[in-house]
Amino acid sequence: MMSEQLYTILTFQAGYNTTIVLAGVIALGISGGVVGVFSLLRKRALTSDAISHATLPGIALAFLIISALTGTGRNLPFLLLGAAISSILGIFAIQWIRDRTRLPEDTAIGVVLSVSFGLGVVLLSYIQTMENAGQAGLNSFLLGSSAALSKDEAFWITIISGFAVVIAVLFIKEFGAVAFDENFSRSEGWPVGFIDITMLTLLTVIVIIGLTTVGLVLVIALVIIPPAAARFWTERLGRMVLLSGIFGGLAGWVGGAFSALFPNLPTGAVIVLAATSIFVLSLLFSPNRGIFYWGIGQARLRIIISLKRGLLELGSGSVPKHKGVRLLMWTKGLIGHNGKITNKGEASVIDAKRQKRLWLALLRRRPDLALDCSPLSGDTVENKISAELLKVLKHDTHEL
Repeated sequence: MMSEQLYTILTFQAGYNTTIVLAGVIALGISGGVVGVFSLLRKRALTSDAISHATLPGIALAFLIISALTGTGRNLPFLLLGAAISSILGIFAIQWIRDRTRLPEDTAIGVVLSVSFGLGVVLLSYIQTMENAGQAGLNSFLLGSSAALSKDEAFWITIISGFAVVIAVLFIKEFGAVAFDENFSRSEGWPVGFIDITMLTLLTVIVIIGLTTVGLVLVIALVIIPPAAARFWTERLGRMVLLSGIFGGLAGWVGGAFSALFPNLPTGAVIVLAATSIFVLSLLFSPNRGIFYWGIGQARLRIIISLKRGLLELGSGSVPKHKGVRLLMWTKGLIGHNGKITNKGEASVIDAKRQKRLWLALLRRRPDLALDCSPLSGDTVENKISAELLKVLKHDTHEL
């Protein structure tokens, strides 16, 4: 059955070749997730996209050169070298346009991305007319083809990915500082330019080694989606790097397994869909930031606001008109079946009116603090201000 086949693949029991492929894409996913954190925090998602698209003309030109020299362009190391050179030229082109013209960085990125990809498509079209075009296999660089991954290629992907992860972890403090506040890092005397180039180099390395498995069109997703998913779960850089690496490796593992189960599906697309699933789950269910918990928080806040408003209405001598508010107050024991206020309700009304007076006094003295503790929310004024300020507010409200 299909489920049994999937289980066999996921547990690395589907054969030597499948295990090799899974090891390679998992290593790529981990390194892409780790390195991608700093690209995301540096707000360089578009730069990453430009780097990946800039590899296409380099691959095509490398094929033409090696084909002219040897008669066949099927030389993976040479093709990857061409991709690396063209991506580096793309980075320098972006920086040159940004620094030497009045064009903003996003415009420079758009120019390099579109020109590089357009040139690459033209060269690929020309290659298809050549006699040895069938030996090229260049289309696999667009969407990836992990099934053709050899033992040596998987080995080098794992080694290079591990090296990139080690560098990122060793320089996590420096990378994080430059990503969050470049001016502060420069004022502290840190070599911002060198650190920036190192981050871009690691990003380029990940793009290059991901060409054969995920493809240049989708490899960028591995350095954007896992960090974006990890961002929902934590505010700390170290945890974000760890989670992003886990999410990237998980996407490679699951996506690679489904790609092996359905060989006709593009490997890169399947891996990206797996990463997207992780992102969607994070978007929906991560604590504090997820839509599901946000919705629960909003519903809880509405209940608290309704309850506070009902108490203030009771304090003014009138029964809340909304049936839902009355039902809520009854379930809380603030009013009885006959709609009359209970002893607990009277105490709550006194406290609600007291909180409102304190808040109005705080609004007059410190409006900046008053915004953080509305009398309709669940917070109390006492929890938001100092004891000295509370004493002043009590004096203003004649509660001393």
